[in-house]
Amino acid sequence: MLKRHYRLAMGLSILLLLASMLISLTLGSVNISLTDVFNVLVGQATQSDLTETIIFQIRLPRLLCAVLVGAGLAISGAILQNASRNPLADPYLFGLMAGAGLGATLVSVVLPPHLISMALGAFVGALFAVLLVFVVCAGQHWRKVEITLLAGVAVSFMLSAISSFVLYFAEPFAANRIMFWLMGSLSRTDWLSVLLLAPIVLLVLLLALALRRQLDALLLSDESARTLGVNTLRLRLVLLLATALLTACIVSQCGGIAFVGLMVPHIVRHFFGVTSVRLLFGSAIIGALFMIWVDNVARTVLPQQEIPLGVITSLVGSIFFLLIMRRQRL
Repeated sequence: MLKRHYRLAMGLSILLLLASMLISLTLGSVNISLTDVFNVLVGQATQSDLTETIIFQIRLPRLLCAVLVGAGLAISGAILQNASRNPLADPYLFGLMAGAGLGATLVSVVLPPHLISMALGAFVGALFAVLLVFVVCAGQHWRKVEITLLAGVAVSFMLSAISSFVLYFAEPFAANRIMFWLMGSLSRTDWLSVLLLAPIVLLVLLLALALRRQLDALLLSDESARTLGVNTLRLRLVLLLATALLTACIVSQCGGIAFVGLMVPHIVRHFFGVTSVRLLFGSAIIGALFMIWVDNVARTVLPQQEIPLGVITSLVGSIFFLLIMRRQRL
């Protein structure tokens, strides 16, 4: 019965994902019908070169980036939550967003133009934040996940304060550009972003699947996992490094998009199950589906304007968890 429920949920999710991807290619400032989209994709287009350019050079890479970003953040959140047995674990709690924001701010404000890209600066900044968390938690502190989370929060506040200090003295136009980027957007993504994100998302997913038995053992307790031969300290360190690398790459391409890695795994556990394989595949699909529609709303609700993705995900995520808290109280 449970297996049939899982297969049904997985099948429906995949169909919804494929349908959402096709519909997304029709949405935008230029109206393109679903038939035209399908004809362009299968190579039987009779439309103008402009239609093909819009689909292949603008909408399709952005759509694929939305899929990869949503799947990557949801997978990272699922891994961290299962590894730490903490339902509030999230990639951004380790200071990654603040570190990426500091790196992007320094590149855009301090360094000369075109000396180094903002994406590379954000990536280096995110890894720097992880390094600080590692230094703070060196030694026996790694055995306590709550200390790691608190260290991430502290590092996040510190790096955010430094970013704010730099932006305070920055030129207004540069400061506004950084502030918009920090709130998250897929407007700067292209095929290069797809080529960067796709292998990293796939590698982290394959790594987690290879360690699925160890992850399932951690769901019981550290003592039970150790009796089964699992090195819990090394396992958590490997998983943290992998999710940090993945999240840093995502942040470097699209800025800060919070709550996806925190919210999606909760939904997936309800419909797919709690074991690692079901959770990972379900999180990848639901995360991608969620991010597709967040991006659709962001770029179509207001005419000639784009809403930052982080604003929408934070609003939906906060309401989601307020409802969960109220339900638990009742």
